Amino acid sequence: IPDSGHKYYLQFTTEDYKSGENAGSCLATVLYPKTMSPPVVNIKCVPTKDQKQIQEEDDKLYRKIRHQTKPITGNNIPDSYGNIEPALEPVWALAVAGSSYIMWEKSTESLGYFMAQVKSVKQWIRKDAFLEFDYTVLLHEIPTQEIISCHMRLTWLPGHPLKVKYFCASENHGLEDGSGMESGSASGILHERGANF
Repeated sequence: IPDSGHKYYLQFTTEDYKSGENAGSCLATVLYPKTMSPPVVNIKCVPTKDQKQIQEEDDKLYRKIRHQTKPITGNNIPDSYGNIEPALEPVWALAVAGSSYIMWEKSTESLGYFMAQVKSVKQWIRKDAFLEFDYTVLLHEIPTQEIISCHMRLTWLPGHPLKVKYFCASENHGLEDGSGMESGSASGILHERGANF
């Protein structure tokens, strides 16, 4: 698009990050602006699971975390052998969902990201029903092969948007910050700018 950037039309399927099962099919348009702005994404997906099943899975994940007797903490998830302790799988699942927002917002036409590891995670105990975690996540930048460290604060309650605030630092890019909310479980993205913590 003249003076705007390149626009892409995509058709793809999604899969459940844990089971690998087909989770639905999507049509999307992605515009990478000529400026350093995040990509403009319009997406429509047809999930293979119904909303009730998604809600049940969210509730199960929430109960598993909520019923811990003390705040969850962890380091190096997965470990150097690629293993994740079963007790830390729920916080890994939330890290995957939260970091996907960071990766989407930081991606450009020539750079992409994958979450390599949760370097550390700490749960905060709240007086309300929400779950809150501080994460340090390592993102693998493609094609530079650089590892980007991001601090992420994540707040979640089933049926409410997944709130993500973050800042990332790297040698080449300096300090970057941003924030946002992901709606529902891990579907759809809304924006909330300018929040710091």
